[in-house]
Amino acid sequence: MTATGEPKHDTGWHALIAGADRRERVALAWSFVFFFSQLFGYYILRSVREALISADGARMIPTVFTSVFVCMLLLTPLYGALVARVARRHFMPAIYAFVIAMLVLFALLVGRDMSPRVAIGFSIFLSVINLFTDAVFWSFMADIFVNQQARRFYAVIAAGGTMGAILGPVASLALVRHVDAGGLMLVSAAFYGVCLACLLRLIPWARRQEALEGREDGDRLIGGSIIGGAKMVFRSPILFALVLHMFCGVSIGVLLYSSQADTVRALGLDYAARNQYFAMIDLTMNVVVLLAQLLVTRVLLARYGVGPLLLVPAVAAAIGLGSLALAHGALLLAAIQIGTRGMSFAFVKPARETLFTLVDREARYKAKNFIDTVVYRGGDMLSSWTYIGLGAIGFSIAARAGLWVIVALLWLAVALWLIRLQARLRDARQIDADDASRTGPE
Repeated sequence: MTATGEPKHDTGWHALIAGADRRERVALAWSFVFFFSQLFGYYILRSVREALISADGARMIPTVFTSVFVCMLLLTPLYGALVARVARRHFMPAIYAFVIAMLVLFALLVGRDMSPRVAIGFSIFLSVINLFTDAVFWSFMADIFVNQQARRFYAVIAAGGTMGAILGPVASLALVRHVDAGGLMLVSAAFYGVCLACLLRLIPWARRQEALEGREDGDRLIGGSIIGGAKMVFRSPILFALVLHMFCGVSIGVLLYSSQADTVRALGLDYAARNQYFAMIDLTMNVVVLLAQLLVTRVLLARYGVGPLLLVPAVAAAIGLGSLALAHGALLLAAIQIGTRGMSFAFVKPARETLFTLVDREARYKAKNFIDTVVYRGGDMLSSWTYIGLGAIGFSIAARAGLWVIVALLWLAVALWLIRLQARLRDARQIDADDASRTGPE
């Protein structure tokens, strides 16, 4: 550290790629492996879930999304109570241990042929734990890295996750003809075990970081009410804007996801072929994401902030949906799906997570979890039922895409609002920091 408290950065390739000094590089490496293992563990099973859900086109999607939403409504108050009463660095390892135990349990329950109840139960479980572990991971990142570090590191950490998301589908493609679903679940459990190991290594580093900065609040209880996270989003303009932004993005994703399920059903593929199809979509999308994260995201985030990362995906979504409305086709739909999901992970995700470094600890763990789980799955549920309802009254996929252009334009408007709110918060923090320096000891 320099005399001014700013990290001293090397000029070697480590610093050029990661922007980290030697001390930060340790945490960055563990965070990279952490997120890599988490998304590998998820993506090796994602195509299994997609193949099961798409067996009946888009008709099963609203039922699954509604079930997941109900689970979120039941689990979120329990999670809020846990956050309020148990230090977060104590309950986080327990969450990952629970995920590992449940994956082992499902592996014991299933064979090569899943029963419908177990299959649906597994689909719901995978959706729920993916959202919870993702929310917990980024809450933890926002907790141990300050805003300036987040702008330098989040794209690199996200790239680690993308590499896991690439190799997960590759592993699924290689193993699906030779290993049953139970075997894939055990492989996934092993990688969630790596996540747990990384978490246990990062907790001591976070404590040392806080000690160096003169703050030791990481092991304190957050407190507050069970439904505090839901209340916060209506009291804070930036949190409410993040809710609207999440809802619009999710809604666009559901339209494309449901349209793709209907398209795959029309092709008449069997389970293994559907699994391979969705694995190939995931693989292609994640390669695009990795290239964007390595070549574009970090540069834009460090140099220009969140603005371009929020605006470009919204504009691209509006153009893509407009094109789909004019000329619907399977190849165009797949391209738009890959591009839209790719920019969501490469641009929107790091930008949104950076914004959470501007809010307090309680908001990072409670409001953020509410947004990333209940709002996310609520958007899934409402959008999927809307898609089915419009289809029932005669709207084609192209016509529904045309209606969703309005959602994309709203997404763009909310992104502009978020950019303004972020600038105000950063200016306010700078003013507070200047006042503190003037009134501090000489």
